[in-house]
Amino acid sequence: MSLIPKETVDQILAQADITEVVGDFVSLKKKGQNLWACCPFHHEKSPSFSVSPAKGIYKCFGCGKAGNSVQFIMDVEGTSFPEALKYLAKKYGIDVPEDNPTPEYAKEQSERDSLFIVSDFANKHFQERLHSHEQGGIGQSYLKQRGLSNNTIRKFELGYSLDEWTDLTDAALKAGYQQKYLEATGLTIAKEEGKKYDRFRGRVMFPIHNVSGRVVGFGARTLKPNDKKSPKYLNSPESDIYHKSNVLYGLYQAKQALRMQDMCYMVEGYLDVLSLHQGGIENVVASSGTSLTEGQIKLIARYTQNITVLYDGDAAGIKASLRGIDLILENGLNVDVVTFPEGEDPDSYIQKVGDTAFKAYLKEHSQDFISFKTSLYAAEAKGNPVRKAEAIREIVTSIAKIPDSIKRTVFFRSCSLIFDIDEQVLISEYNKMQLQDRQQPKTSNPEFESMPFPEEAEPEKPASDTDVLQRYEREIVRMLLNYPDRMLEEGMTTCQYMLEQLEDVEFRTPLYSRFMELIKEKLCNSVVPSAEDFINYPDNEIRTEATNLLSDPHELSHNWETHSIFVPTEIDLLPYGAERAVLRLKWRNVELLMKTEMEKLRIVTDPQEQDRQLNTILMLKSLHSQLGDMLGIVVNR
Repeated sequence: MSLIPKETVDQILAQADITEVVGDFVSLKKKGQNLWACCPFHHEKSPSFSVSPAKGIYKCFGCGKAGNSVQFIMDVEGTSFPEALKYLAKKYGIDVPEDNPTPEYAKEQSERDSLFIVSDFANKHFQERLHSHEQGGIGQSYLKQRGLSNNTIRKFELGYSLDEWTDLTDAALKAGYQQKYLEATGLTIAKEEGKKYDRFRGRVMFPIHNVSGRVVGFGARTLKPNDKKSPKYLNSPESDIYHKSNVLYGLYQAKQALRMQDMCYMVEGYLDVLSLHQGGIENVVASSGTSLTEGQIKLIARYTQNITVLYDGDAAGIKASLRGIDLILENGLNVDVVTFPEGEDPDSYIQKVGDTAFKAYLKEHSQDFISFKTSLYAAEAKGNPVRKAEAIREIVTSIAKIPDSIKRTVFFRSCSLIFDIDEQVLISEYNKMQLQDRQQPKTSNPEFESMPFPEEAEPEKPASDTDVLQRYEREIVRMLLNYPDRMLEEGMTTCQYMLEQLEDVEFRTPLYSRFMELIKEKLCNSVVPSAEDFINYPDNEIRTEATNLLSDPHELSHNWETHSIFVPTEIDLLPYGAERAVLRLKWRNVELLMKTEMEKLRIVTDPQEQDRQLNTILMLKSLHSQLGDMLGIVVNR
């Protein structure tokens, strides 16, 4: 349960601008009244993610994600409601009580929040050890030798873990943090016999942040070069808050530069990121030694569609990591490659030649990935026909990953020139691959999964009575949320009309019944319900459905206005629409009542009771016919 006072929550919700909040994660483009982007929650080629500044909500018409500013942070960061509020409070400079949580507060938070809190404590502890403890001098000396300034060390919150068995564990337990959270984050390792010790000892600490700046894990470099038993680099294990496949080192510090430069430099190690960032190349992130994953690519795609991979000058390493770049191509991003002289990596090379020369080197040696890969394989296959055939198939496999047909054509032409082979041969090989993919029993592309060909499609099942009723109840709630105080006639708002007309109608769908209760409660207190009341409501189910009901995927083209063509909108037809919505719901309810009464008639044996049931059914039939006539529905009498 959140301990943030209601007045603070209200202040956060009032100041959080949905365009600014979402704009920190995706590039929005205006179209009509709303802003649009490719959804950050699922892979898509055409934008279906809409942001409505006027309503303060977002909605993806592809995957269904929807909500307000707080819900967006919860969805994109996977945080709780209180943590999302704190993120927004920090963004807008709002002071939140209990912002420095006590151990008691940590206990009241969810397990996930507690892991964040413990990780934050460890991060501050390691920084304090680096800057204030006598052993920290060892870490400082190493970082200075690597050419890092105090500003860079502070900006990336680098730290040091003492060369002692239980320094962090003892400090955390003394501060009141629970051992189970220390173990869950991998900071403490516990043995069966009850012994416990710190995972990180005698190491320089590189905290790993998520995109909102929360520490989720650590990378750590040993400063004992002669210790063969200990790995050079040690990372936090996977946890509820740390999934290496969905994290990029330096992204938090780089995200603004990624958007401004419209380019992401991808490197391998922590020090590569730090040295380039310090040298003025701030749009740089690292995969931290892991193979590039689809989750990491989607993170980058929020900010830019352009990636330049900076390879160490190790031919074997380059060859091993080429497969990961195919994944970038498959996701529709543009990939360039820069290689460094043998024995050099981005960190060592920028230290060697300086910032200006390094930037010039990137410009001069950058080439698109397909051309780079083609040249690499062509050189290896020179004079060997078998190797050449294998190389060509390898290149065509990469080109086939590119969704854009024009780009594919350009790369086929380039490849044919480098290999000195007819372009049509490459295209034929590509077509063969495509045919084989289609003949596979299952496709790996999620866009085509569960999508049968027309002749295989199953006939659509007729909607059940419950489905139809739910649809009619939903329409009533949708209109109440969108036009609560809109006048239908003099002295009669939409809210007043609908609640008066449906006074005796009980909503059967639990969710919409809750909406109606909340609306009635507001009106009983002489308050007209507003959209904000529901999109900011504490209950997630209410918030999500309210956002869905307030989202309209259809916008009129401006061409209609340009050509002076009047097209009536829903607001223009609201009196008619409200009346129809009420009549439809009543008609369906009467129909269901008739079915219920007829079922009862089948089991009644008493003649008098049978007469009463028949009278009730006849009365309902008459009402059903009247409502049908008003709706223009032909009813069998």
